[in-house]
Amino acid sequence: MEDFLGAIERDDAAPADPALRALWLDARGEWDLAHKCVDQLSTPDAMWVHAYLHRKEGDAWNADYWYRRAGRPPHRGRLGEEWREIAEALLEKGLA
Repeated sequence: MEDFLGAIERDDAAPADPALRALWLDARGEWDLAHKCVDQLSTPDAMWVHAYLHRKEGDAWNADYWYRRAGRPPHRGRLGEEWREIAEALLEKGLA
């Protein structure tokens, strides 16, 4: 996880995996680009990130829709906690 966070700070190349790339872009303040990375994807990971992005945007209805599609319960904690939870889950899969 620390390597991933360091890559964001150093402006290293974005990860190849679209869901992880979306989190990378979101952490850099690029919400629109992050959303484009996952907008047309139907993998559970991408839909989970999609849900997070809409929750961050303040669109709870849309976020809940994507949580259901991802098979995840809606996250109600802090955004930063959810971002880290998703990033850790994706990194554990070796998607970096």
